[in-house]
Amino acid sequence: MVAKPLAELIEDCIAPALAAQGFAGRSIVTLWPEIVGERLALRTRPLKIDWPKRRPAPGETSDPATLVVRVEGAFALEMQQLGPLVVERVNTHLGWRAVGKLVLKQGPVAPPQPKPSAPVLAPAAAAAVERQVACVEDEGLREALARLGKAVALRAQPGSDTAS
Repeated sequence: MVAKPLAELIEDCIAPALAAQGFAGRSIVTLWPEIVGERLALRTRPLKIDWPKRRPAPGETSDPATLVVRVEGAFALEMQQLGPLVVERVNTHLGWRAVGKLVLKQGPVAPPQPKPSAPVLAPAAAAAVERQVACVEDEGLREALARLGKAVALRAQPGSDTAS
Protein backbone atom coordinates (compact mmCIF):
# COMPACT_ATOMS: atom_id res chain seq x y z
CA MET A 1 0.00 0.00 0.00
CA VAL A 2 1.32 3.43 -0.95
CA ALA A 3 1.03 6.33 1.48
CA LYS A 4 -1.04 9.23 0.13
CA PRO A 5 -1.05 12.83 1.28
CA LEU A 6 -3.97 13.69 3.52
CA ALA A 7 -5.04 16.42 1.08
CA GLU A 8 -5.79 13.78 -1.56
CA LEU A 9 -7.88 11.73 0.85
CA ILE A 10 -10.05 14.55 2.16
CA GLU A 11 -10.77 16.16 -1.22
CA ASP A 12 -14.11 14.33 -1.51
CA CYS A 13 -15.00 15.21 2.09
CA ILE A 14 -14.42 18.95 1.82
CA ALA A 15 -15.63 19.42 -1.76
CA PRO A 16 -19.32 19.91 -0.76
CA ALA A 17 -18.39 22.51 1.89
CA LEU A 18 -16.21 24.41 -0.58
CA ALA A 19 -18.90 24.21 -3.27
CA ALA A 20 -21.42 25.70 -0.83
CA GLN A 21 -19.10 28.70 -0.52
CA GLY A 22 -18.75 29.04 -4.28
CA PHE A 23 -15.31 27.46 -4.63
CA ALA A 24 -15.10 24.99 -7.52
CA GLY A 25 -12.04 23.39 -5.94
CA ARG A 26 -9.77 23.73 -2.98
CA SER A 27 -6.94 25.50 -4.81
CA ILE A 28 -7.83 29.08 -3.84
CA VAL A 29 -8.24 28.11 -0.19
CA THR A 30 -5.20 25.86 0.08
CA LEU A 31 -2.90 27.91 -2.14
CA TRP A 32 -3.92 31.32 -0.76
CA PRO A 33 -0.37 32.13 0.47
CA GLU A 34 1.07 31.32 -2.97
CA ILE A 35 -1.62 33.35 -4.75
CA VAL A 36 -1.52 36.55 -2.67
CA GLY A 37 1.87 36.21 -0.97
CA GLU A 38 2.82 35.30 2.58
CA ARG A 39 2.39 38.83 3.93
CA LEU A 40 -1.25 39.12 2.82
CA ALA A 41 -2.03 35.50 3.66
CA LEU A 42 -1.08 36.07 7.31
CA ARG A 43 -3.87 38.64 7.72
CA THR A 44 -6.51 37.43 5.25
CA ARG A 45 -8.53 34.31 4.38
CA PRO A 46 -10.79 33.69 1.39
CA LEU A 47 -14.33 33.06 2.66
CA LYS A 48 -16.39 32.47 -0.46
CA ILE A 49 -17.01 33.35 -4.06
CA ASP A 50 -20.40 34.88 -4.85
CA TRP A 51 -21.38 34.02 -8.40
CA PRO A 52 -23.92 36.19 -10.27
CA LYS A 53 -27.51 34.98 -9.91
CA ARG A 54 -28.46 35.85 -13.48
CA ARG A 55 -27.34 33.62 -16.33
CA PRO A 56 -26.16 35.48 -19.40
CA ALA A 57 -28.24 35.36 -22.55
CA PRO A 58 -26.74 33.62 -25.58
CA GLY A 59 -23.92 35.75 -26.95
CA GLU A 60 -23.72 37.84 -23.77
CA THR A 61 -20.63 37.71 -21.58
CA SER A 62 -21.15 36.50 -18.04
CA ASP A 63 -20.67 38.83 -15.11
CA PRO A 64 -17.60 38.06 -12.98
CA ALA A 65 -17.92 36.72 -9.45
CA THR A 66 -17.22 38.50 -6.18
CA LEU A 67 -14.50 37.13 -3.91
CA VAL A 68 -15.28 37.62 -0.22
CA VAL A 69 -12.19 37.77 1.99
CA ARG A 70 -11.92 37.97 5.78
CA VAL A 71 -9.35 40.54 6.82
CA GLU A 72 -8.04 41.67 10.19
CA GLY A 73 -9.50 45.05 11.08
CA ALA A 74 -6.27 47.03 11.15
CA PHE A 75 -5.21 45.59 7.79
CA ALA A 76 -8.47 46.28 5.93
CA LEU A 77 -7.43 49.65 4.49
CA GLU A 78 -4.22 48.26 3.06
CA MET A 79 -6.06 45.23 1.68
CA GLN A 80 -8.59 47.55 0.06
CA GLN A 81 -5.75 49.35 -1.73
CA LEU A 82 -4.31 46.01 -2.86
CA GLY A 83 -7.71 44.68 -3.99
CA PRO A 84 -7.13 45.02 -7.76
CA LEU A 85 -3.82 43.18 -7.43
CA VAL A 86 -5.46 40.36 -5.43
CA VAL A 87 -8.23 40.04 -8.02
CA GLU A 88 -5.63 39.90 -10.79
CA ARG A 89 -3.62 37.21 -8.97
CA VAL A 90 -6.70 35.08 -8.27
CA ASN A 91 -7.78 35.31 -11.91
CA THR A 92 -4.27 34.46 -13.07
CA HIS A 93 -4.32 31.43 -10.78
CA LEU A 94 -7.70 30.32 -12.11
CA GLY A 95 -6.72 30.98 -15.71
CA TRP A 96 -9.71 33.16 -16.60
CA ARG A 97 -11.48 36.33 -15.48
CA ALA A 98 -13.65 34.63 -12.87
CA VAL A 99 -13.45 37.31 -10.17
CA GLY A 100 -14.26 40.94 -10.86
CA LYS A 101 -14.70 42.37 -7.40
CA LEU A 102 -13.31 41.93 -3.91
CA VAL A 103 -15.45 42.34 -0.78
CA LEU A 104 -13.73 42.57 2.59
CA LYS A 105 -15.27 41.28 5.81
CA GLN A 106 -13.45 42.45 8.91
CA GLY A 107 -12.85 39.91 11.61
CA PRO A 108 -10.21 37.80 13.29
CA VAL A 109 -8.01 35.67 11.08
CA ALA A 110 -6.72 32.47 12.62
CA PRO A 111 -2.94 32.12 12.49
CA PRO A 112 -1.69 29.62 9.92
CA GLN A 113 -0.94 26.14 11.12
CA PRO A 114 2.80 25.61 11.64
CA LYS A 115 4.42 23.31 9.11
CA PRO A 116 5.62 20.04 10.59
CA SER A 117 9.36 19.84 11.13
CA ALA A 118 11.33 17.81 8.65
CA PRO A 119 12.36 14.35 9.83
CA VAL A 120 15.99 13.98 10.82
CA LEU A 121 18.24 11.25 9.48
CA ALA A 122 20.14 9.26 12.08
CA PRO A 123 23.82 10.37 12.23
CA ALA A 124 25.07 6.82 11.56
CA ALA A 125 22.96 6.55 8.38
CA ALA A 126 24.12 9.99 7.20
CA ALA A 127 27.75 8.99 7.77
CA ALA A 128 27.22 5.74 5.84
CA VAL A 129 25.85 7.66 2.86
CA GLU A 130 28.80 10.08 2.97
CA ARG A 131 31.24 7.14 2.97
CA GLN A 132 29.47 5.56 -0.03
CA VAL A 133 29.72 8.69 -2.19
CA ALA A 134 33.19 9.80 -1.03
CA CYS A 135 34.88 8.14 -4.03
CA VAL A 136 32.94 10.26 -6.56
CA GLU A 137 35.34 12.88 -7.92
CA ASP A 138 32.87 15.43 -9.31
CA GLU A 139 31.75 17.61 -6.39
CA GLY A 140 28.32 18.45 -7.83
CA LEU A 141 27.57 14.81 -8.60
CA ARG A 142 28.84 13.71 -5.17
CA GLU A 143 26.55 16.24 -3.42
CA ALA A 144 23.57 15.20 -5.55
CA LEU A 145 24.18 11.52 -4.82
CA ALA A 146 24.57 12.29 -1.10
CA ARG A 147 21.22 14.13 -1.07
CA LEU A 148 19.57 11.23 -2.91
CA GLY A 149 21.15 8.66 -0.61
CA LYS A 150 20.05 10.55 2.50
CA ALA A 151 16.50 10.86 1.17
CA VAL A 152 16.36 7.13 0.48
CA ALA A 153 17.85 6.32 3.88
CA LEU A 154 15.37 8.64 5.57
CA ARG A 155 12.44 6.85 3.91
CA ALA A 156 13.80 3.46 5.01
CA GLN A 157 14.52 4.67 8.55
CA PRO A 158 12.40 2.94 11.24
CA GLY A 159 9.69 5.25 12.51
CA SER A 160 9.41 7.05 9.16
CA ASP A 161 5.80 7.36 8.02
CA THR A 162 6.86 6.35 4.50
CA ALA A 163 8.83 3.27 5.53
CA SER A 164 7.32 0.09 4.07
